[in-house]
Amino acid sequence: VVLEEEYDKEREIRVTTVRIETENGAKTMGKPVGTYLTIEAPNLSSPDEGIHREVSEELAKYLIEVMKKIIPESEHDKEVLVIGLGNRQATPDALGPYVADNLNITRHIVKEYGKYAALEEMNCVVSAIVPGVMAQTGMETLEIVRGVVSETKPDLVIAVDALAARSTTRLNRTIQITDTGITPGSGVGNHRKALDRRTLGVPVIAVGVPLVVYASTIASDALCALGEGEVEEERIAACVERVVSEKLGEMIVTPRDVDALVERMAGVLADGINQALHPSLSSSEIAQLMAQ
Repeated sequence: VVLEEEYDKEREIRVTTVRIETENGAKTMGKPVGTYLTIEAPNLSSPDEGIHREVSEELAKYLIEVMKKIIPESEHDKEVLVIGLGNRQATPDALGPYVADNLNITRHIVKEYGKYAALEEMNCVVSAIVPGVMAQTGMETLEIVRGVVSETKPDLVIAVDALAARSTTRLNRTIQITDTGITPGSGVGNHRKALDRRTLGVPVIAVGVPLVVYASTIASDALCALGEGEVEEERIAACVERVVSEKLGEMIVTPRDVDALVERMAGVLADGINQALHPSLSSSEIAQLMAQ
């Protein structure tokens, strides 16, 4: 397990990279072999367009790095399918659909007119889908996505979802990226079938932002701030989780301004993904080409 950390003091952006390189490392960490990236910006949740732009640029940079590692160079243009996971009707879970709404989708234009006739400078052919949740469709997300992947044959899938924070300090302040795929609903105990290379047959990059947190996590973080040492913190966390779960059940909490937060986070993620998939063009240039 390799840990790397970069900190831009001027922009207050910290990037932590964890690479799990062996099966022993995977067992120790309880995660599959792969790369796990966390972009942390304390002011990310604020309505500051300057911060959002800087974080989007960082997201694009690291998405490009991850893509280069997992997609071999090919003669044809890379086709990317973006999946907006979540429930549009539940605001804290609407991040994925909102991101899909703000993407520069180009596959239909390229298929209709040809890349060099319409979008010569595009770097990737991009499509997107919002598969909804099982309560809406009666189908596993994997079943829907697997059918789309089988039909459209993308080189890469990017799955975007809202996450549950393991610490209150990460809520609305971090963007997490991994090349190992994602299990929708796992953060809130509603495990669905995983979306990864094994189940879809193509590489899957997962991108998410923690937007909800368990009530027990808030309580344990508050009490741990009064304790000292890891042993004390582990004991407090275990005690609080038991007590809160018994009294309140598995209560999940979200900020009161979650509607505005989701819209802002969706804009940041969409801008970063757009820059990563079309790095030679600005958003305004892409919009002009698509308008033509």
